[in-house]
Amino acid sequence: MKIAVFHNLPSGGAKRALYGFAKYLTKSGHLVDVFIPSTADETFLPLKDVANKVYVFPVRKTITGLIYSTFRYIPPINMKISLRDLERTEKEIADVINKKDYDIVFSEQDQNTMSPFFLKFIKKPAVYYCQQPSRFHEAILRNISQNRKQGDYPQLLRKIWHKYFVSRLPEIDRENASFSRYILTNSYFSRESILRSYGLNSFVSYLGVDTDIFKHLEIPKVNFVLSVGSCGPSKGFDFIIKSLARIDSKIRPRFIIVSNSVDVGWKNYLEQLAIKVGIELEIKHLVSNNELVQLYNKAKLVLYAPYLEPFGLVPLEAMACGTPVVAVREGGVRESVIHDETGILTERDEDMFAQAVSELLLNKEKREKMAKRCIEVIRNFWTLEHAGERLLNHLNRVMGVKI
Repeated sequence: MKIAVFHNLPSGGAKRALYGFAKYLTKSGHLVDVFIPSTADETFLPLKDVANKVYVFPVRKTITGLIYSTFRYIPPINMKISLRDLERTEKEIADVINKKDYDIVFSEQDQNTMSPFFLKFIKKPAVYYCQQPSRFHEAILRNISQNRKQGDYPQLLRKIWHKYFVSRLPEIDRENASFSRYILTNSYFSRESILRSYGLNSFVSYLGVDTDIFKHLEIPKVNFVLSVGSCGPSKGFDFIIKSLARIDSKIRPRFIIVSNSVDVGWKNYLEQLAIKVGIELEIKHLVSNNELVQLYNKAKLVLYAPYLEPFGLVPLEAMACGTPVVAVREGGVRESVIHDETGILTERDEDMFAQAVSELLLNKEKREKMAKRCIEVIRNFWTLEHAGERLLNHLNRVMGVKI
């Protein structure tokens, strides 16, 4: 099968998932060519390592693009490029793919618009993997973003732009998604979000974790707990810090956060909050896979509290390394962590979360039992091979191949 892949992703979980898909498809004997605008992040897990070829198309900055975007889309105050110029590049990419002999197209999302303009222009059989619809209009994200400390508020012009951005982006996202003919997503929670946001059907094709990388190393545990994710308000790290402060100081662990991207203002706030409530905090930025796996293995627990995360690879990576997860019971994590088997799911309540963490810190036998179950659950359903097979079934279905 000849597969053309499109994406305009930043670093993070979606890019790691795409890297895994490309790796699986290539190893399975399929030809995978990747087409990206120059705005896509190819420094984090570069697809050239697992694909046949990667074609990069420059996004040119033009005056006409700036003017068009200002009146038709969104004024590019907070972007390096205008959406109109990005749209032109994605049309160029689609036109090139349409003229080539690919059997099917696999499209990921766009960091600027969520559903990419690319979907408007691609004519070949295509599958769109929608990690999540635009969430900028959600009240919870608006509320937590407004809770930033003094000195970290945007200026008036940026506030006005952001208000317009929040109102327009879901419309652009919804319009682009309407051109997709076959949508995949990462969880049933996300499937319902897609139905609410777009009014479109989608199919769940669960992600998986690369167990060649994320694996149990049988090394001693250290007295710290770990969280992984971009350092911003939506990941709930402040909730975790406040929860840990409620644990008896005699057993209270050190807290390490690993982030692929850092909001400096939020990082400063978290560090000040940790000092205030007596938590020993360390925030690491852009660590290697080897260091990340070491941290997953050494941590006594992985803590997970993002707001309505659509799925999240972090719990799977932790479980693959034999580390139980304590998570807030919302979003897609309810489909990956098995309560009281591979971790504990709690309400978003600092006392309840602290109690769950304390319970496992004090009960080494239970942690070790959960660790074995974690590895078993990953091996049976959540590997990269399982995820690749699920995706391939959908690609074959779109092409009309009998499964």
